[in-house]
Amino acid sequence: MPLTSDQPDFSSAVKYNRVMLKISGEALMGDQGFGLHPPTVQRIAKEVKTVHDMGVEICMVIGGGNIFRGLSGSAQGMERTTADYMGMLATVMNALGMQSALEDLGVFTRVISAIRMDEVAEPYIRRRAVRHLEKKRVCIFAAGTGNPYFTTDTAATLRANEMACEAIFMGKNGVDGVYDKDPKEHADAVRYDHVSYDDVLAKRLKVMDASAIALARDNNLPLIVFPLDEPGGFKGILAGEGTYTTVHG
Repeated sequence: MPLTSDQPDFSSAVKYNRVMLKISGEALMGDQGFGLHPPTVQRIAKEVKTVHDMGVEICMVIGGGNIFRGLSGSAQGMERTTADYMGMLATVMNALGMQSALEDLGVFTRVISAIRMDEVAEPYIRRRAVRHLEKKRVCIFAAGTGNPYFTTDTAATLRANEMACEAIFMGKNGVDGVYDKDPKEHADAVRYDHVSYDDVLAKRLKVMDASAIALARDNNLPLIVFPLDEPGGFKGILAGEGTYTTVHG
């Protein structure tokens, strides 16, 4: 249902008014080993809707690793540029799946692709995308940056800066923040409440790839790493609750 003048505006009650949500393609698999798991996509869409209902303007970037990962294809002998373009197309498929789930919930959504495919997605035009956000539409940016050799982490950071987002939310499955080592393999792993961009790079903490972290650091864009599989986690952080790690300067 579109916003009307008599609907409440919660934007003053939340910490951020415009955010980027970055999730991996694997987050959409559920318990499957491949592809999209519709109940999982619907669950994530409901999390996005609860934040959207608070008046927050939302951008999204979804990886494509549940369908095809360019770097993996390259490692198996495929030409890297071709493999990366295949990975970009996988992100478009995921974006369309998320768009369908969100619109089933009544949230107007636009898929915006860095590679032109006008029959299924809008081309990326910055001013048009900003206008969609101002009209309270969720914008899902697909096909990465449109260039090989760049990850969806970098694409998310680039688009977040272009859209003037106030933070990037990194949704992780099974992890409630950034640790000094893999908590799934080390029982003594320590979680950070706050960590600097430089420490992430120096200690090679698994948050984003180095180019994405450097881009966030250079533009002073905070990263918030939180558990995507915790019900209400996304909304809770915007209300100042929950467990998460903030990466900042």
